[in-house]
Amino acid sequence: MAGKHIPRSKSRILLYGLSLFGFSVLFFLFCLSSNRQSARSQFLNLNVNVETSFVASLEDFLARKASRSTFVRDDTVSGEAGEVEVRKLDNRIYEMGMDRLYYGDPYYPVGLPLKVYVYNMPSKFTYDLLWLFRNTYKETDNLTSNGSPVHRLIEQHSIDYWLWADLIAPESERLLKTVVRVHRQEEADLFYIPFFTTISFFLMEKQQCKALYREALKWVQDQPAWKRSGGRDHILPVHHPWSFKTVRRFMKNAIWLLPDMDSTGNWYKPGQVYLEKDLILPYVPNLDLCDTKCLSETNPKRRTLLFFRGRLKRNAGGKIRSKIVSELSGADDVIIEEGTAGQGGKAAAQGGMRKSLFCMSPAGDTPSSARLFDAIVSGCIPVIISDELELPFEGILDYTKIALFVSSNDAVKPGWLLKFLRGISPAVIKEMQQNLAKYSRHFMYSSPAQPLGPEDLVWRMLAGKVVNIKLHLRRSQRVVEGSRSLCTCDCRRANTTSHTAPAL
Repeated sequence: MAGKHIPRSKSRILLYGLSLFGFSVLFFLFCLSSNRQSARSQFLNLNVNVETSFVASLEDFLARKASRSTFVRDDTVSGEAGEVEVRKLDNRIYEMGMDRLYYGDPYYPVGLPLKVYVYNMPSKFTYDLLWLFRNTYKETDNLTSNGSPVHRLIEQHSIDYWLWADLIAPESERLLKTVVRVHRQEEADLFYIPFFTTISFFLMEKQQCKALYREALKWVQDQPAWKRSGGRDHILPVHHPWSFKTVRRFMKNAIWLLPDMDSTGNWYKPGQVYLEKDLILPYVPNLDLCDTKCLSETNPKRRTLLFFRGRLKRNAGGKIRSKIVSELSGADDVIIEEGTAGQGGKAAAQGGMRKSLFCMSPAGDTPSSARLFDAIVSGCIPVIISDELELPFEGILDYTKIALFVSSNDAVKPGWLLKFLRGISPAVIKEMQQNLAKYSRHFMYSSPAQPLGPEDLVWRMLAGKVVNIKLHLRRSQRVVEGSRSLCTCDCRRANTTSHTAPAL
């Protein structure tokens, strides 16, 4: 039976339709590919001049940015706010929140991007301290009691500079999309306190520093937003464990940006710090990033099994170091050196790490140290021997992909550690080295701050805390005195005597 004849006009229509469909599919695939490439370019920022040196970035910041008029009109209060101002702010926040909830913000109350209000604090808390560092950092004989260079320690803990410099930069110069600066307090999810606590601690005379701490405390506590929340939605950078120590108990409700939790009690009192409230941030690495080209050249030449350079005798949890040194002394393919973070120490540490498969990261006076992040950016697999260590961004990053965790008890057993390391297969080592190359970007502070860099991960982690902060804030406003309530993360020490602000 002959096939059914299709008229020529219908054939043309069918052919045209198929062609149009084909072009549509090709166009869709092209757009998808372009979007992916655009996203890739956005995260790689191949055409952006990125500065990762704290000193170089600060020089540029003070010369180029601080020379301009940096004043931005906002509603920071210059004097003490009374109950009326606090109530007005609370009402405005409530009304704006309801508008966001009912009329178009699908992410409220989490907030995407995160909205942060940066206090316009007097320059003695901000620019004056940056200039103090800038004018003295070349004084290489300025050392701590254990011989560490003071200005290098400040660089290691300079997270307050990197976060603040990015927040106050013009939007046209910023690359992060996870956080925006707002200029009205009722719009904010969180409030940033731009006080350089570490610079003031190390570079100011002791009594002068304590006086400045008390001034900063009073200034912040006078703000209506602080009075409204008791500081629960305020961010306080206290990354060095000695910084702000004399008054920080009066700001214990705030979100502290910390190097670790220090369960020894030497630096933070019980109830002051905990993971539900605070955030662990990485140290600024001492060493230069070993990039893709560097890794391809150094990885085949890593002949040392295990490397460590640093202080061999420490206090508190760091006593494990001397025990490990005794155990490893004289072992083949192991280098253990005494050293500090000075310029000569940097070159020695960088050379040693880039020649080694594994880099030991034991506890020091506190559970953490910059050495862990030096190893990561050097492509040297960290061997973490610190039982109480808390790690930065662990809600996002999986450290088991890039580091080995060894208990202190195992590390000091005769022969245990070297047998363990020598038993790791070349395939596992290669995989961990590849992961280190991917992870290193998460620990490199920079100007401008990069997507997926540490500044970006800070805001991603803090966004996850916002709903819980709002819950405890509202709850605290209505729970009556003496009521029996379930214990939560911010009432663990409800039976202890509450602190009051010091006389100023």
